[in-house]
Amino acid sequence: MNPRFRMALTATAVLSLGSAIGFYGAFGVADAADSIAQPGQQSDSSTGIKAPVTQAQEDPAVTRGRYVAIAGDCAACHTDPHHGKPFAGGYALETPFGKLLASNITSDKKTGIGAWTEEEFTQAVREGKGRQGENLYPAMPYNAYVKVSDQDMHDLWAYMQTVPAVENQVVSNQLPFPFNIRLMMMGWNLLFFDNTPFKPVAGVSAQINRGAYLVDGLGHCAACHTSKNFLGGDKGGAYLQGGELAGWHAPEITGNPYVGIGGWSDKQLVQYLKTGSNHVAVASGPMAEAVTNSTQHMRDEDLYAIAAYLKNLPGSDIRSPQPLKATSPLMQQGANVYSANCSACHNSNGKGINQLASSLAGNPGLQADNAQSLITTVLEGGRGAVTVDNPTSGAMPSFAWKLSDQQIAATLSYIRNSWGNAAPEVTAEQVANVRKERKLPGQLSADGTSR
Repeated sequence: MNPRFRMALTATAVLSLGSAIGFYGAFGVADAADSIAQPGQQSDSSTGIKAPVTQAQEDPAVTRGRYVAIAGDCAACHTDPHHGKPFAGGYALETPFGKLLASNITSDKKTGIGAWTEEEFTQAVREGKGRQGENLYPAMPYNAYVKVSDQDMHDLWAYMQTVPAVENQVVSNQLPFPFNIRLMMMGWNLLFFDNTPFKPVAGVSAQINRGAYLVDGLGHCAACHTSKNFLGGDKGGAYLQGGELAGWHAPEITGNPYVGIGGWSDKQLVQYLKTGSNHVAVASGPMAEAVTNSTQHMRDEDLYAIAAYLKNLPGSDIRSPQPLKATSPLMQQGANVYSANCSACHNSNGKGINQLASSLAGNPGLQADNAQSLITTVLEGGRGAVTVDNPTSGAMPSFAWKLSDQQIAATLSYIRNSWGNAAPEVTAEQVANVRKERKLPGQLSADGTSR
């Protein structure tokens, strides 16, 4: 239930803009989002969730549940963008262990959850147990949703019952042997599933606790931003300090000022989550999907709570290394390639274009040890988050056909060590590996063939 790569490691789900518009239009999320900023809200005292009061005479539980679904980003995985039927499942989640198809969670009684009870629904979401007692795979992040409150679960159930029924039989488990044996999840749960409900953090503000509830529970941010071990469990001591997924590196999002978000103001972080960009960064890849489908529709007070919580986390002890010398051959080659191919959008000073091309100067996301996202973006290109406040967004073309592995490595090394940045160099071998993993063409030769 989130556009991230999760089956014990997470799974990437991509929603097109058209699918997103179709979903929000069909189920009134846009209406809910419009009313979020309006006065007259109801509050659940246990979690602090305030539900917008819509003008329509709707059951308040349904209204609150719609917002819970937004915060949990349920549509991202359970909507297949190819047929545009919200929550009908069928979207393929590619995992390191094979393919899983997201289940149908519409109100259809035959192929969806229309015949389920609220208890069965809650058990699946918070405990990873199917209707027949079968173990679910952690591609459905029950290890995070276990922290969702009873009230929010009840409201989410109330909302899901209003989702129009779509008959779509999905055979979710398409994993190869032995991963298709669900009993294996018993061992995984013993090792990695902490079924402790959310507990407020002592000695911090209500705002920080609200942020903790959203980040650790509904937002399940650790699914992407915490590194995993070989079994797909969270690595101890690495909470929200960055993780790798499906060709992307989800950066550290703690208060670390060097590679985290400690150098951002709360306002800048809220702007990023609301619009998909700020003066430094433009959300792309899986994060762009999260902004488009989820965080842009959340209330500002919740986004500020998320910012307060994340910035309160001490994070890793990573500090910036000494930058590479500008006179080195690698940096000089990178400067030349950058000037010819990148400066038109990102400017010669690396400042970028506000809400269009990300700033490269002093950007903590560029300075992580892992440069995988940067390599993927240059090779594949990409598009920033499309939001109500930034409907045009910005797009970057693919350079796989134009630049060699060495040219890309030199350019990224230059970017990561200029304008106040400092990070390890990127090698041609790293670029070649990503190019191969993503099945991208090589640089075109003079005769029009790939090298």
